[in-house]
Amino acid sequence: MAEPKGYWIGRIDVHDPEAYTGYVAAATPAYVRHGARFLVRGGAFDAVEGPARSRNVVIEFPTYQAALDCYHSAEYTAARAIRAACSDGELIVIAGHDGPQPGD
Repeated sequence: MAEPKGYWIGRIDVHDPEAYTGYVAAATPAYVRHGARFLVRGGAFDAVEGPARSRNVVIEFPTYQAALDCYHSAEYTAARAIRAACSDGELIVIAGHDGPQPGD
């Protein structure tokens, strides 16, 4: 059985957009090295339940382990320090599910 894909789900309020561009630039090498693919990067949304953040991100990785490895990489650790200084938010790393879906 193949390892499930991994995902980052982030909800962020950016307080310093100029500094945040530095975070994006610093994080990009880690994303590339670990096979990240952005599924959601900002965009319109409706907060239908619970509190919202101004920016929402979903990143897909080839495996759950790749998602964890990216987060713990030296490149991303440095980028994370930049992000922490210019934004507030939550980030989870989650394994995907390839099993039967409703209606299957």
